[in-house]
Amino acid sequence: MTATALKLADRPPLGTPRPVDVHVGARLRQRRTLLGMSQEKLGESVGLTFQQIQKYERGANRIGASRLFQLSQVLDVSVSYFFEEMPGEVQKTRGDYAAPSNVIEIEAVQTGDPMARRETLELVRAYYKIDDPKVRKRIFELTKSIANASDDED
Repeated sequence: MTATALKLADRPPLGTPRPVDVHVGARLRQRRTLLGMSQEKLGESVGLTFQQIQKYERGANRIGASRLFQLSQVLDVSVSYFFEEMPGEVQKTRGDYAAPSNVIEIEAVQTGDPMARRETLELVRAYYKIDDPKVRKRIFELTKSIANASDDED
């Protein structure tokens, strides 16, 4: 087998997203959700269908530089935002596919982040909709005390 054939044999099946694309897509979804923006509304803002936004968010399609810049403008973040908090395992892939042995580890890191969950994002959005700072502070303290009580029980 030639070196090229060996290299191709190590690649995951067609359609497998690259870890960096999955991370960028997750950051896109996170910011869009925090802003309370639908995929359809974001798509309209940049001249895409909501299906294309879905593909970006899953990492199924790579986001080109000009499109990433456009998205950063609409979502009011810097382009670097999409690459922040990238797990070390993803950085080690240097933008290529993960080694087959690391794919499971990378997926666990990416899906295990509670800040990337829709529930967390919606909770944060709802929290900041509370106008009264005193009420917001009391809810914050209540939440912390409930979490601490749960820790004490374990």
